Amino acid sequence: MAEHYSSFEPKGTRWLLQRLTAAFLVVVLAYHFMLLHFINHAADITFAGTQVRMSQLGYFLTMVLFLIAGTFHGVNGVYNALVNQGLDGTQKTVVKWLLIVAGTLLIVQGIRVAVAMTGLF
Repeated sequence: MAEHYSSFEPKGTRWLLQRLTAAFLVVVLAYHFMLLHFINHAADITFAGTQVRMSQLGYFLTMVLFLIAGTFHGVNGVYNALVNQGLDGTQKTVVKWLLIVAGTLLIVQGIRVAVAMTGLF
């Protein structure tokens, strides 16, 4: 039988955050689908409606946390998948920093868009 291998340190911080972000993403994605696909149908979604939703502090914070959690979960998952495939040494360091920079840029741009969507600025 094959051995189980994972680049995550068992019970380490990144291991825990990967699981917590997964749980958060499942809940918020269910909320998103319920709100924007069942309560409000896709054809009824407008820019003005988005501005109204984003101007509500709770909704705004939820969407920003959704962005951050999704970005971390994805970047951390890709990094660990590559490490599990044998990435090491200088390549591992380069990929890690590229993913950190890309993730940071994604979060910064996402927050800029979220703030713009509030219609307050």
